Amino acid sequence: MLRRLYDRVIALSASRRAPWWLAAIAFAESSFFPIPPDALLIPMALARPDRAWRLALICTVSSVLGGILGYYIGYALFDVLATPLLRAYHYEAAFARFKDTYAEWGLWVILVKGLTPIPFKIVTIASGAASFNFPLFVAASIVTRGARFFLVATLLHFYGEHVRGFIERRLTLVTTMLAVGVVFGFVVLKLV
Repeated sequence: MLRRLYDRVIALSASRRAPWWLAAIAFAESSFFPIPPDALLIPMALARPDRAWRLALICTVSSVLGGILGYYIGYALFDVLATPLLRAYHYEAAFARFKDTYAEWGLWVILVKGLTPIPFKIVTIASGAASFNFPLFVAASIVTRGARFFLVATLLHFYGEHVRGFIERRLTLVTTMLAVGVVFGFVVLKLV
């Protein structure tokens, strides 16, 4: 069953519409969707290593645009949804401290978390809620998301056939490692 699923994803990732789906997933993941674009970027780059950098560019642009939506969600909806709760629990001072801390360290939060598999939407929404400097947010998002997606694309461009062969020989091991990575990401997310 796992082999059939893998073969199906590889076949779908080579279709004409796959780049549009990649763009949609990268956009949505940065603002509200739980699945990272790597789930489609990697098989697409494995299917066509010669297009890996183009796919990374699609991911980067779409992710940054989705991040802008996430920022807006945090900025515009925070007052409507969270401010009454903060007032009710008398956490206004705690949130003010959070904003001050985010103003000081937010750039590093964006740069570090944008490289990890931790959902980027958390960073984008928190940046908007903290009213982090918007142009700096966009610039940092371009750098960090671009670095992440282009690193994956470069590795797959040069080593895609070897990686694909390894995955196909050890599919169960690879999927187990990916599952452990996802669980680890959510554990880290809970602790942060």
